[in-house]
Parts: sequence; C-alpha cells; structure tokens
Amino acid sequence: MKMGDGYMDKTISVLVVEDDINILLATSRLLRSADYCVFEAETGKKGLGLAREKHPDLVLLDVHLPDMNGYDVCRQIKADETLRQSYVVMLSGSMITSDNQSEGLEIGADDYLIRPIANRELLARIQAICRLIRAEHERSLLIEKLQNALATIKTLTGMLPICASCKKIRDDQGYWEEVELYVKKHSTADFTHGICPDCLKKIYGDIDIEDTE
Repeated sequence: MKMGDGYMDKTISVLVVEDDINILLATSRLLRSADYCVFEAETGKKGLGLAREKHPDLVLLDVHLPDMNGYDVCRQIKADETLRQSYVVMLSGSMITSDNQSEGLEIGADDYLIRPIANRELLARIQAICRLIRAEHERSLLIEKLQNALATIKTLTGMLPICASCKKIRDDQGYWEEVELYVKKHSTADFTHGICPDCLKKIYGDIDIEDTE
C-alpha cells in the first residue's frame, strides 16, 4: 500500500507464513488486491529465511507449522537485530485461549488474531499496523535528521591556549593558528572586520577621521 512521503512512498511488504495452502493462497490474493507486496512461506524455516532475505514490514505468522511452531519463529525474528523493525502478527484457529494469546504477545508478537477472521477485518487490522509502521519510520527519519544536524554544529568549550603577544591559539596538534581560523574551524561563527575606537586612535593618532571624509 502506498503511503505518504519518503519511506511512505514504498509499498508495504507482507510475509505470509502458513502451512495450509488454501489459506496461504487466499490471504496472499487478498493482500495483493490491496496493493501490498506479498511473500509466501509454508514452513517456519522458509519463513525465517525469507524474513532475513526480504526484511518485510509485516509478518503474518500461523501458530501451527509443520516443522516448528509459530512461537519459535516469532522469537527468532524478534531476536534478530536486522529484523527489529518487522511487525509480527500471529494467527490461530485452535490456539485461541487467553494464555495462548498472552504467550504470543509476551515473546514479542505485535498482535494475535483469532481465526476465522473476515477479510475486511484482516485488512483493517493490517492498515492500522501500517499506520504504526509509518509513524515509526517517520520518527526514525526525524531522529536521523537531528543527529546529522547536531553533527554539523561545532562548539568551543574549555580552556583555550592563546599567545599573550600575537593572540594565536594552539590547537590539539600543537600548531598555532590565527584566532579567526581557529574559531571558524570549531564553531559556526564567521567574522566581519572593523576597527575599535582604541585601535583607531593608535593607528591614526590625532587625525580627526571625520574631518578627512
């Protein structure tokens, strides 16, 4: 589904992990009709492989799988640092007790849906998750922009070794620089030059500068 600006222009990708081929095909068809990018897996092992290869935004994960249960798949996805931004929604038609749902949520699932579930409700729930995905990525982009902005800001702090005669400043490598160059390197300040009243008298003596204009 197309979303907003920047990352939001990217089509949301969904990995469907389901061992029942009829449910897998029906779910994939439903999601593609809503313009999602869909990946399919019939086993937990294949689902983990596709997750690590494709980095889907969302994983729809059946609890019952032929080679491993969905809880273990969810646990491994959430433990993988490269998949930390993938949302996991577990689904089951038999593991539907409060304890079953609590276990799934406790190991890291972002939601736990009970089957059967109507197509309209499934799409509505996925759309709600997509809003969370968008908000999370917007926040990440904002943090990145702020970090980049902060990296360009330079400040002067602490004691500055300055020559008492020529007023040059010694840098961290022991070199002496003109004060203007040093300040420009270590801050965002710039310089505009003029002559203070004391220097004006020192340079021009008793000449009345206003009379010469």
